[in-house]
Amino acid sequence: MEEADERRRWTLLTSHGHVLVEIARNPQARVRDISAIIGITERATQAIIADLERAGYVERLRIGRRTRYVLHTGNPFRHSAQDGLEVGPFLELLTGVASLTGTPLADDPLAIPLASDPMACDPMASDPLAIPQASLASPEPPEALTDV
Repeated sequence: MEEADERRRWTLLTSHGHVLVEIARNPQARVRDISAIIGITERATQAIIADLERAGYVERLRIGRRTRYVLHTGNPFRHSAQDGLEVGPFLELLTGVASLTGTPLADDPLAIPLASDPMACDPMASDPLAIPQASLASPEPPEALTDV
């Protein structure tokens, strides 16, 4: 009887919600890893990721043989009870990652920033926390290069 009760257990999040949270925690996670964490089959995980991609929540980027996921955290929830609310703050709450600033929250030094703007995420960068080169450039050219 206890085994039957265990199979009927429920959680506050759907499988789609769990997959989205796991992708937010690790944008380079493999389908195998996501399915093991959530407790669903790899096939179900692949179908959910395809659903999330079609709905515009996730974008898959192929980097060699690996896949990196970019989250579109500005998208709204799909249910009318959360009308007007974006998924970003929900993901921040469950992952401990600040998506708007792109920096990890102080209490989670291993968190990976989410891309609220898909163009802000460089999937080819070896260090997802690195400062973009454009922000390191000085606004004025050095004096030696200016015409006098």
